[in-house]
Amino acid sequence: MARITVELEDSKAALLREKAEKFGLLADQFVTASIEDLIARPEPDFEEAMRRVLSKNKELYDGLA
Repeated sequence: MARITVELEDSKAALLREKAEKFGLLADQFVTASIEDLIARPEPDFEEAMRRVLSKNKELYDGLA
């Protein structure tokens, strides 16, 4: 597993800890979850292409359903 170190202003670190606590997490757990969520999101271009394909083939998909 890789380790990445990030420097934050004290005020931003405090806000990060507060947000993490709202979810019952430690700051590092909150950051890890946030990064994993960001990485898992599809790229905007892919999403747009997927929407076009689904829209274009809607009748076919409806017929197969």
